[in-house]
Amino acid sequence: MRKFSTLSFVMLAIAIILLANTYRSHQVQAQGQSQSRAGAGFAAIPGTKGGQDMFGAYEVVKGWPKDISTLPGNEKWTYGAGQSVYAESPNRVFMLYRGELPNIPRPATKLLPEFGPSVQFPIGRLPWRDATVASLPGGGGAGALPGAPTDGWSGTLGVDAKWENCIVVADANGNIVERWTQWDKILQRPHFVAINPYDPEKHVWIVDDHMHAIYKFSHDGQKLVQTIGTPRMPGADGTHFNRPTFLAWLPDSTLFVADGYNGTRVAKFDKNGKFLLDWGQKGTPPDKRPGYFNNVHGVAVDPQTRRVFVNDRGNKRIQVFDENGKYLFEWSPGEDPSDIHLLYIGADRSLWAFDRGTSKMLKYDLDGHFLYSWGVWGDFAGGFWGVHGFSVDQEGNFYVAEVDSGRVQKFRPKAGANPGFLVSKPVYAAWK
Repeated sequence: MRKFSTLSFVMLAIAIILLANTYRSHQVQAQGQSQSRAGAGFAAIPGTKGGQDMFGAYEVVKGWPKDISTLPGNEKWTYGAGQSVYAESPNRVFMLYRGELPNIPRPATKLLPEFGPSVQFPIGRLPWRDATVASLPGGGGAGALPGAPTDGWSGTLGVDAKWENCIVVADANGNIVERWTQWDKILQRPHFVAINPYDPEKHVWIVDDHMHAIYKFSHDGQKLVQTIGTPRMPGADGTHFNRPTFLAWLPDSTLFVADGYNGTRVAKFDKNGKFLLDWGQKGTPPDKRPGYFNNVHGVAVDPQTRRVFVNDRGNKRIQVFDENGKYLFEWSPGEDPSDIHLLYIGADRSLWAFDRGTSKMLKYDLDGHFLYSWGVWGDFAGGFWGVHGFSVDQEGNFYVAEVDSGRVQKFRPKAGANPGFLVSKPVYAAWK
């Protein structure tokens, strides 16, 4: 074996040092280039030049859905408050509305000296009609006791609002393809619509908080299959709710009910709707005690750990429990003006929430670490005003229902968007 001389070792060492320095120089240069790229590590589309992620990783699909005023004979009416949306597929999207409102154009700005000097209405760029206040029924806030639909509502039926077309279905192009008007009569304040992803028959579930009831319909809407709760009768047991708001299912179709606007509990049912247990006590905002609730306005479940995530809206926190109500931990999405409306856990096991107070979609991991947010307030196309429901279809299209704007919107993922900035597709187990 040939032996290396001392000089050879010295030359080898020098070569190694030079190579190391060259490699280190290239690494620093690459890092500098990466850091100098516009939006690297932050923009929804890496390397974006200009822009500001106004609509996150999406572009709004303008004109979707077609307005209800496009139906023959309904030209004088438009959608009422947009309560909820659920995309069974890109070609069958369920939308819940609180009836209809007059289809009138935005009025011209005028001075109103009778109200004070320099007072004018409407103010440019600002919305001019709040659909959730204008729509039936009245008295819908937390703590309100539902009475007649006109209680707490100042208007004339048939002139200022009407109770029709509460359940509407649109296709991928925004065409209105179904209207479940046969069920308008059993609804008073439809709050949430969904299909259990583990149900091969794809029953359609609708929660009505003023009726204190949860309705389960056949997939085609022709039959009311089951009613959980006792319509018009509030309570807090296996057969009564006090203004329930949202639902969530585990893979075995165990059902969790957020109950609710006036209730202060989560109720658990088996796959057949048999009551199993509940948990929660009425708190005093801002309550910090585990298991105390004020306005249970949202629930989501992690199918792997079977943990239950509860939006304790009145106390500005998300409480996490095991499936039998054992408290585990919590986090807060922030103080005023934060106002979380609903929770969602998709197939990627991250949690998304909408904050009505800041008009932002918020992303957290399941331990509560904040990851991303996007959204801008306004009633223009792509803006948010009072998002009360959202959904994602199999193609990644994102939908929101807005109570204040009185509409549903569709967003399409931008080409090249970072998938981590997109709201995750749902879990699909029994159907696609």
